[in-house]
Amino acid sequence: MLVVEQLVKDYKKHRAVDHLNFTVNPGEIVGLLGPNGAGKTSALRCVAGILRPTEGRVLINNYDVVLQHPQATKFLAFVPELPNLYELLTVDEHLKFVAMAFDTLDVYHAHSEALLSRYQLLEKRNELVATLSKGMRQKLAVACAMVHNANVLLMDEPVIGVDPQGVHEIKKDMAQAKEAGCSVLISTHVLDTAEKLCDRVVILNKGLKMFEGTLEELRVSQNRAGASLEDLFLELTGEQQIESAHLS
Repeated sequence: MLVVEQLVKDYKKHRAVDHLNFTVNPGEIVGLLGPNGAGKTSALRCVAGILRPTEGRVLINNYDVVLQHPQATKFLAFVPELPNLYELLTVDEHLKFVAMAFDTLDVYHAHSEALLSRYQLLEKRNELVATLSKGMRQKLAVACAMVHNANVLLMDEPVIGVDPQGVHEIKKDMAQAKEAGCSVLISTHVLDTAEKLCDRVVILNKGLKMFEGTLEELRVSQNRAGASLEDLFLELTGEQQIESAHLS
């Protein structure tokens, strides 16, 4: 379970995240949405323990990410938008290294073949990460997230640059993680994917939470029965007005 309480992240005089609150329950996929500069990546990095919050706290399985970092991150997997992989390891070595880091070699031995096959990495298993395309790197990062016993998954634009088959497998893995009781938080600009995949959405704009709830609750709040997530998102964040101004 993931709980974010009064999260603030400041960069000198700029406030990227402003008193953000939300929860991702076990067996739930929540979409973290917002235009560029909304604070999504800063929020995700605070949740992952990469950045230290200016204020507030993040709880993962009831452990504080700052005060109890080893316990909190033991069952956490984070897939960044731009994976920072070890380029001088082979694909197979990288997967094994992550499993060793989380003391889950048994999971690696049981599932590595299936993971490599599922993400079309089997033929690349003995090649250096440095030789992989962006899409292949992204698929390896997702495979690494699935190779240990994580029950809180954070994904920042996980399907960008990935081929259609890989996108299908990533979506299927997220759905299976949900069914297994994991808490899944995904940040994406692909609103069609968010609409189909997410149980609830959290919409940010300029660091502030504009909305949290289901798509139907968003429609009710905007008095727009049957509207798509894309239309509602553009209205709520003011992007539609900006888009119209550019067109004129």
